[in-house]
Amino acid sequence: MPFTLPADANGILPDRMIAAMADAGLILPDYPFVESQIQPASLDLRLGDIAYRVRASFLPGPDCTVAERIDELKLHEIDLSDGAVLETNCVYIVPLLESLALPKNIVAAANPKSSTGRLDVFTRVIADGTRRFDMIGAGYHGPLYAEISPKTFPVLLREGSRLSQVRFRTGAAVLDADELQALHDTERLVDCDDADLVGGVAVSVDLSGENANGFVGYRAKRHTGVVDIDRRGGYPIGEFWEPIAARPDGALILDPGEFYILASKEAVQVPPDYAAEMVPFDPLVGEFRVHYAGFFDPGFGYEGAGGLGSRAVLEVRSREVPFILEHGQIVGRLIYEKMLARPAALYGQRIGSNYQGQSLKLSKHFKA
Repeated sequence: MPFTLPADANGILPDRMIAAMADAGLILPDYPFVESQIQPASLDLRLGDIAYRVRASFLPGPDCTVAERIDELKLHEIDLSDGAVLETNCVYIVPLLESLALPKNIVAAANPKSSTGRLDVFTRVIADGTRRFDMIGAGYHGPLYAEISPKTFPVLLREGSRLSQVRFRTGAAVLDADELQALHDTERLVDCDDADLVGGVAVSVDLSGENANGFVGYRAKRHTGVVDIDRRGGYPIGEFWEPIAARPDGALILDPGEFYILASKEAVQVPPDYAAEMVPFDPLVGEFRVHYAGFFDPGFGYEGAGGLGSRAVLEVRSREVPFILEHGQIVGRLIYEKMLARPAALYGQRIGSNYQGQSLKLSKHFKA
């Protein structure tokens, strides 16, 4: 079936257009899509049946394929057909079951799924000939690969497991400053009267304990058992996480190398005709990383989709030195983008969305 877009189209492609791309041969899955694989504004990517342990992370660069680099760098191969454990602090490359044949007017961008980031599984998508992770240029024809490096918990994966998702966009989708202000004026994107909208909607950290019964977050334990990436509600929280109580001074010292789950002070929402993404934190104001998984689907936190504003869960890791976070400190910004059309199903409607209406919340793998 042919797939065409208007010449002046600008926006993120919604679920039904993603399905139409597959029907037109622009997305080429080895097997038919499974239930809930197509999200409101993205497509989940599935692992293939083999993982390659490699010596180091890499980008193929121009005129080189990922397969060629794997041949140079691989240490051994792991069969994922019946499941296998990937160990912490090792780097693996896994061919994905989806490949692309993009037209000249559509680009793709990948990101870890929310549950992946909350397990501290560092995941990026690579394509042949690329100089950047997670970015696939217009007109790309070829396979996709996942780079996977579990940082805290060893994880059990198998063929078909979904760690990453990809969005498709055409034209200029990002709202400019005036458009963002107008959207906030009509939809109230965050629940505060003095929202900071410079360069995106500012998101700050909640260290008060008021929204989580006196707790502000969780610190991951070391030397735990294996987490099966496809098992929901199967693990006691106490075997993997230490709760962090609020301090009277509203501060938290991040220890280098430790992994934390925190939450935003603001409740945010994404209206149905928009999508959002958490942009990388400015390294000039702190040596720490926030939020591996950056996609927010249309309807996230939206009242009409079952939310009343949802906190953004923050996956935080300090870098080389201890760093003090203060309550209300800005840790990231949400960039809003226009959808090309409204999705058939919003986040929180009919597709098993795990984090609608969330506050401080661990990944779906742990018992509530």
